[in-house]
Amino acid sequence: MLKGREINQSTTKAILNLLGKTGIFWALVLLFVLLSFIKPEFMRMNNILNIFKQASITSILGIGMTFVLLSGGIDLSVGSVVALSSVVAAYVGIAYPGAPLLLCFGAAILVGLLCGLINGAGIAWVGFPPFIMTLGMMGMARGAAQVFTGGVPLFGVSSQFAKVSGGMTLGIPNLVYYMAVIFAVSYLVLRKTIFGRRVYAIGGNADAARLSGVNVKAHILSVYMICGALAGFCGMLMASRITSGNPTAASAYEMDAIAAAVIGGVSMTGGAGSVLGTIIGAVLLITIQNGFDILGISPFYKTIVQGGIIVLAVFIDIKSKSKK
Repeated sequence: MLKGREINQSTTKAILNLLGKTGIFWALVLLFVLLSFIKPEFMRMNNILNIFKQASITSILGIGMTFVLLSGGIDLSVGSVVALSSVVAAYVGIAYPGAPLLLCFGAAILVGLLCGLINGAGIAWVGFPPFIMTLGMMGMARGAAQVFTGGVPLFGVSSQFAKVSGGMTLGIPNLVYYMAVIFAVSYLVLRKTIFGRRVYAIGGNADAARLSGVNVKAHILSVYMICGALAGFCGMLMASRITSGNPTAASAYEMDAIAAAVIGGVSMTGGAGSVLGTIIGAVLLITIQNGFDILGISPFYKTIVQGGIIVLAVFIDIKSKSKK
């Protein structure tokens, strides 16, 4: 009798553990089913593709944020870095119309890498708290974008430049392909490499990782550079999407990136989470916004719901860690 009870308890714990790990996925499925029941047009292929297209930039930024959060840090500057990278990419595209698009991508990613390098160096070697360092970079990058453009958008990009984000291949938006490739590479890096395991170890216990021979400072610098590079990549995508370099672009995108990661199960205290969860979290956020649009609900409620979901996700994370 006792043995049977132990088996039942073990089974229940396994089921709860599985639901805890896959809960965000089932929440997304439930939301899809609910919205399709209320508004059948929600499940039209054009609308589904639009959801994934809208979620692409948030997902890529969220993946960069995932690297940082896993290490126990945070990056509040990614939205401003996207804006600065976008105006630099647009400037290169306008100033050198015959140059290959890879030059625009390279310029945007280089700007992001530089911002990430400054963030990482300030945090790892100078000792600034991540919140303060990246908050400062948020202001500096946004200000630099304003100075670079004189506060006005840069127009005149080529049609090829615009197709980087606006085009479609085999009926699927190009943005979705970018998201898929970056997800696949990031997943392999975090799950199948020594670097990825060390990032998790640093987020779990930086002192223990250091005593185990891990170069904590170098890895912290690396995750901020990865986050910056992905923000720079998103800057190019943003400039292509809006066909201009706008210094006010990507406002509050850092909150969307953090929300996607946290809702997807990435711990704010580091050491736990995955890029797959981040992708699902980003799609969930955009699905909520899309549902509000279809139902004719004011988009202002989206911010309230998003904030509530973040608080709930962090609360669950805190409780699960306290139980452990």
